[in-house]
Amino acid sequence: MPTIRPAAVAGVFYPDNPVVLRQTLADLLAHPRAARLAHSPKALIVPHAGYIYSGPVAASAYAQLEALRGRIRRVVLLGPTHRVWVRGLALPEAERFATPLGEVTLDREGMQRLSDLPQVTRSAAAHQMEHSLEVQLPFLQQVLGDFQLLPLAVGEATAAEVADVLEQVWGGDETLIVISSDLSHFLPDAMARKMDGGTVDAILELDSHLSHEQACGATPVNGLLLAARRHGLHPVVLDVRNSSDTAGDPDRVVGYAAFAFTDEADPDQPDTEKGETLLKLARAEIGSKLGIEVTPPAQSGWLQEPGASFVTLTRQGELRGCIGTLEAHRPLGIDVRENAVAAAFHDPRFMPLSHAEFDAIRVEVSLLSPTEGLYVQDEAAALAALRPNVDGVVFEYGHYRSTFLPQVWEQLPAPAEFLAHLKRKAGLPMDFWADGVRLSRYTVSKWKEQLHAQ
Repeated sequence: MPTIRPAAVAGVFYPDNPVVLRQTLADLLAHPRAARLAHSPKALIVPHAGYIYSGPVAASAYAQLEALRGRIRRVVLLGPTHRVWVRGLALPEAERFATPLGEVTLDREGMQRLSDLPQVTRSAAAHQMEHSLEVQLPFLQQVLGDFQLLPLAVGEATAAEVADVLEQVWGGDETLIVISSDLSHFLPDAMARKMDGGTVDAILELDSHLSHEQACGATPVNGLLLAARRHGLHPVVLDVRNSSDTAGDPDRVVGYAAFAFTDEADPDQPDTEKGETLLKLARAEIGSKLGIEVTPPAQSGWLQEPGASFVTLTRQGELRGCIGTLEAHRPLGIDVRENAVAAAFHDPRFMPLSHAEFDAIRVEVSLLSPTEGLYVQDEAAALAALRPNVDGVVFEYGHYRSTFLPQVWEQLPAPAEFLAHLKRKAGLPMDFWADGVRLSRYTVSKWKEQLHAQ
């Protein structure tokens, strides 16, 4: 008779009534913050708190799978151990996992293959009460229907050991890898947003050196990042929030983020070669106005296509100028050159850039996606809709207008603070709100000089 690992946290982390649970999942999946990706994900990173806290963030990832029902037939699921110490990665003793939505059959063949690895053990205890894996199952059941599960509770292990395990069960299009992890824990809201922003940047750069202060599932996340490098996967951030955005105390929050990893770069993700061209173009144009000879980049056809950009200048980490356009109305190459000159010499907040400052500035170029309207009834709904570290935001009221790039979240990590300063930038009181307020958002691909070269 097959052994079953029963649901341990149903009724605590998520509803135990199957009808209520299905409706809860349907409601969460109906309103993902992220648009549908151009390419199907091979791997996801999702949070694992109670659905009231992290469910909306997790749904931003799982909504990407709805078109893959019947195609994904196996899920490799890794999450950290919270209750039982384990050396390495632990497989369960059970043959099935149960939730209020039914039983999920385990991939016995894959489990047997992993059993031969020295870093893999079997432990019923490690899985018995572990929520990091269980809370993912109802989402997977809802979007995928029938699939086999290969669950691993990750204890004390290296990133390389995790990556080697993933390599053994990587599979093809039939296999999805899911890493369960929250971000920072129990910090004040502003501090958490700053730390989580750095963690998001590290994941997008495939930096496999995350600490457990940055993410409770740092070990399996780091393993995935190593494997992603080997396989040429491209990370995309789908949603970033914390418990104060959903149902928690702002003085003591837990961070949540959702990522997808695809075989091909998403159109909105940075292209290194394109970034180098745009940075050289901006610096060369500024240099030409100062009488400094800088070799411009080779001309590329895509520079003639319409584009909207912002050029930002910093000196010793402080803003030195920032000018841009919100809508693509001219060739991208011209837009970047004109905005570079405007940021250097015509930003009314600063004196024109001097010849002596040229070598000290760092140039950053941001390319903007088309804006999309945020249709909200009040300021509370607006704050709930904003995606920290993801959204650039345009504020409009009558003739008042302002925008912040997504980079501004680094200085203003709390949505209320971000929006308040955006209103002040527009020339309105920080506590202003009226029925005629219009908000829209956009995302950016951005590149910043490391060490400029003349």
